[in-house]
Amino acid sequence: MTTSQLPALKVVLVDVNRAVTDAWEAVFADVPNVEIVRGSITARRTDAWVTPTNSLGRMDGGVDAAVNRHFRGRIQALVQDEIAKRYGGTMPVGAATCVPTGGLRPRFLISTPTMVQSAQDISDTLNVALACAAAFQAVHMQNAKEPGSIESLALPGLGAATGRVPPRVCANLMWTAFTLFSEYVFRDYDTLRTAVLSQLGGHDLEGEEPVRVSVPKGLDAQPFVVGPNANWRRCHSGEMTSSVRVEGAPDKMGGTPSNEEPP
Repeated sequence: MTTSQLPALKVVLVDVNRAVTDAWEAVFADVPNVEIVRGSITARRTDAWVTPTNSLGRMDGGVDAAVNRHFRGRIQALVQDEIAKRYGGTMPVGAATCVPTGGLRPRFLISTPTMVQSAQDISDTLNVALACAAAFQAVHMQNAKEPGSIESLALPGLGAATGRVPPRVCANLMWTAFTLFSEYVFRDYDTLRTAVLSQLGGHDLEGEEPVRVSVPKGLDAQPFVVGPNANWRRCHSGEMTSSVRVEGAPDKMGGTPSNEEPP
């Protein structure tokens, strides 16, 4: 596959909490290439999973724990080794790691902290937007290294359980992060974090409408352009529209559910 043949990323938003999937359905209703599923992320046969974690990468609760169990307890060490290598042992909110799992589906696990320590209340922060944007930036970075290696991605409701973020706020902030991913590629996580904070800092998180980020002039961000002459930052647009499915219905992505609660 050449870099000009990269397909659009398929995003699967998956959560066991109906309030979260209902909020996604309202916010992402007309967004192409997004599928909404009520069920377990561990049943998604995508190229990569996103797991919301803490800054130390301790996979001891929520989706983190379910994912670690899925990989028989070995994935936490890989994540923490990557955190140690890239961030000196403590990964800041607004950053992410992407580690190979050794399997085919998912081939990669993207870990992004929604909180510094386990079970923090992040309901009055922008951590969901920062974490989700960082996860999508990790996709850009991995596909820059290995074009086409991540063509599908599954994400749970970030911060919607132990983080105590209301479902509609979670959905709005994840929409903001997704649209930012769809429009820009950033040089690094620090630049991404600056863009998000500069645009969302004054907004009411309880508002009904999500916010589209406009990247300030001067930041090192490249437009993500869809078209036939795309380089690694560009891809062909797909024709899939958003859909909602409940676990147990026929599932072309395959798998069986679990009952984890997201952080």
